[in-house]
Amino acid sequence: MKNIFIINGHQKYPFSEGKLNATLTEKAESYFKSNGYNIKKTTMEDDYDVNEEIEKFKWADVVFFQTPLNWMGVSWSFKKYIDEVFSMGMMGEMSDGDGRSKEAPKKNYGLGGKLNGKYMMSVTANAPKEAFNNPEETFFNGMSEDDLLKPMHLNFKWFGFEPLPTFVAYDVMKNPEIENDFNRFENHLKANF
Repeated sequence: MKNIFIINGHQKYPFSEGKLNATLTEKAESYFKSNGYNIKKTTMEDDYDVNEEIEKFKWADVVFFQTPLNWMGVSWSFKKYIDEVFSMGMMGEMSDGDGRSKEAPKKNYGLGGKLNGKYMMSVTANAPKEAFNNPEETFFNGMSEDDLLKPMHLNFKWFGFEPLPTFVAYDVMKNPEIENDFNRFENHLKANF
């Protein structure tokens, strides 16, 4: 049986209460429960213990991370979580430092991960789908969603996790298609689990 660690990385703002991220998190949890997975959860709005969070990563076969796209990255509360949990985890629990050795101090940076699981990011974005993978849209200049999320991919890679395909709900504030997003999300989970 697989162990799934679910993280809801939403940070509440007056104009964005996090209902869509909470609902996608609940849908993921329901899907995993109905398919016999063991589940542990963390929500950025709740208090957490750094050592308990490290144990969740070590326990997990899969980390499912739900987040809004905030200023081309994750919320400040999840960034704080990364700084606290990941920094402590790289002291031997989740990785052997940065992967380099005294014998080869210029090689293997970032390759000290001790965990071997997978991760999936699920993202809500105000950007339309057409803003990505299109060199004619000059803001992203042809970047993909995963190009934009590269820092998060590298964070998970640091600890030895391998990516599953990213899910994105697009244009969620100006032109939402919530029911379509929920259907696509369910199909995305079925295709990958």
